[in-house]
Amino acid sequence: MSGTIQPDLPLYDERRPELKLRPLKAWHHFRELLKDKENTEEVFRIFESLPWRNLKPTALKFLESERGQQIRAREARLPLILDDHPRLRAMPEGSVAHAYCDFMEREGLTAQGLVDEFDKFAADKPKFDDQFVWYLNRMRDVHDLLHVLTGYGRDALGEACVLAFTYSQQPSPAHLFIGYMAGLNMKKQVKSDAPVLKAVREGQRLGKACPRLCEQSVLDLLPMPLEEARAKLNITRPVHYHAAHDAWRALGVDPYDLLGKNAKKAA
Repeated sequence: MSGTIQPDLPLYDERRPELKLRPLKAWHHFRELLKDKENTEEVFRIFESLPWRNLKPTALKFLESERGQQIRAREARLPLILDDHPRLRAMPEGSVAHAYCDFMEREGLTAQGLVDEFDKFAADKPKFDDQFVWYLNRMRDVHDLLHVLTGYGRDALGEACVLAFTYSQQPSPAHLFIGYMAGLNMKKQVKSDAPVLKAVREGQRLGKACPRLCEQSVLDLLPMPLEEARAKLNITRPVHYHAAHDAWRALGVDPYDLLGKNAKKAA
């Protein structure tokens, strides 16, 4: 179910180019993202422009550990695990697995779908055959699982909060850049006392309390009761996120449709 690995791959291919900070390029792609928040390619380009500087030593430390290699052997490809809904549904009611399936099916998402979006973005980029790529993929592939574990939805604020949460786990400046800029844009578009920036900051704090999710065994988490998994990972309820939703709803604003696009379409 979890795929196979090549145990003899080098940890890191030294031919990999070192990504440089390019804030102006990141700003350009953020402006494009504002035009269509579903344009995942722009997100990837922002991350390319604002890389996590300590990613290599962090990844290698995990890959060099016995536990890291055990997880890599058991969970060679997360999308194969996460998209096997019949197997996940066979796990106990109330488990992380059931909550994950509910979320993905409700949103019309698949784990492989995010892989496909990334593959389109990376089609013209050099490929490297090392263990480091497994770690890179894993950081990407736990994104929707993070939504489930944190309780953040796929609304604009929920995505911003997940990015802030992820920053504390995988500190690429891109996470904070997108999260806070998106928050400022929400405050600009919808005038209210909704604690938008407090919610984003809270996401950052919650992520700091949680052990790095991409370094946890997903196969061990999936059958656990959802609340037990949250307790194990020190994930608590995001208070300001829900308060922002309540403030918007009190004004007749749908948190999942802040600009009223769906209402306009219905009219």
